[in-house]
Amino acid sequence: MTGWLWVKQGFGLFKKQPAEMLTLFFAYMFLNMSMGLIPVAGQFLPLLLVPVFAMSFMQACRQVEVGTRIYPNLLLVGFRSPALVTLLKLGVLYLLTATLAIAASSLIDDGVFWDFVMSQKPIDPKTLPESGMFWGMMFSGLVYLPAMMAFWYAAPLIAWNKMSLSKAVFYSFFAVWRASKAFSIYGLAWVALGVVLPLLISLVVALIVGSAMALMIILMPVSVVLTVIMYCSFYPTYVDVFGKPEQEMQKPQDQPAA
Repeated sequence: MTGWLWVKQGFGLFKKQPAEMLTLFFAYMFLNMSMGLIPVAGQFLPLLLVPVFAMSFMQACRQVEVGTRIYPNLLLVGFRSPALVTLLKLGVLYLLTATLAIAASSLIDDGVFWDFVMSQKPIDPKTLPESGMFWGMMFSGLVYLPAMMAFWYAAPLIAWNKMSLSKAVFYSFFAVWRASKAFSIYGLAWVALGVVLPLLISLVVALIVGSAMALMIILMPVSVVLTVIMYCSFYPTYVDVFGKPEQEMQKPQDQPAA
C-alpha cells in the first residue's frame, strides 16, 4: 500500500504548516491568473513554467519536513536555481506533449475537445453527450500518460540531482514504470478523494440545503485544500524512490527570519 502511504504523508506535511502551504498555493494561483492576462503568451506561460513552480512546492515540502518555516516568496526559488534553463526546457516539452495529446483527441471527437481548450468557450451541456468530448478527453489522457511518467520526477531530478534534461526524463519514466503498482493505488486514492468525495458532499448538501450557493461555499475550500494536499503528496513519492534530496535549492535572499 505504498501509494496510499504517499497520500497519507501528503496530509501529514500539510498539517504541519497548513496556512503557509495555502498561502503559497494562492500566490501561485495569483501569478497564473496574472500571466493569463498577457495577450497570446498568457495561454502558454503557465504550462511552460510548471516545472519551475513545481520546485517551489517540492522545496516547501522539504523545508516543512525539516521544520523550517515557509514563506510566499519561496514561490520564486525555481527562478533562482542554477538549473532554471533546463527547467524551462522541460517546460517546453510539457507544452509540446500536452498540445500533441489534446490534438490527438480529434481522432475520437472530431476536434470538439481541441476547440474547447483552444477557444476556452463554454460548451452547451445539452449537446455534450453527443459531442464525444468525454471520450476525446479520455483518449487524450491515455496518449499523455507516457509523457506524464517521464515528467513526474524530471523537475526535482534536474534541480536537486543536477541531471541533464534527457537523463532526468529517462530516469523518471522508468522509476514510475517500476513503481507502477504503487502509482496505480496513488492515482485511485486521489480519484476517490478529489472526485468521488466532493461528489458525495455535493449530493448531501443538495439534499439538505438545496442551494447552489451553499454548495459552492462548501465545495470550494474543500477542493482547494485537497489540491494543496495533493501537491504535498508529490514530495513523498520522490523521497520514497530517490531518497531525501542532498542538494538544497538556493533560497530567496529576502526570506524573513523565522
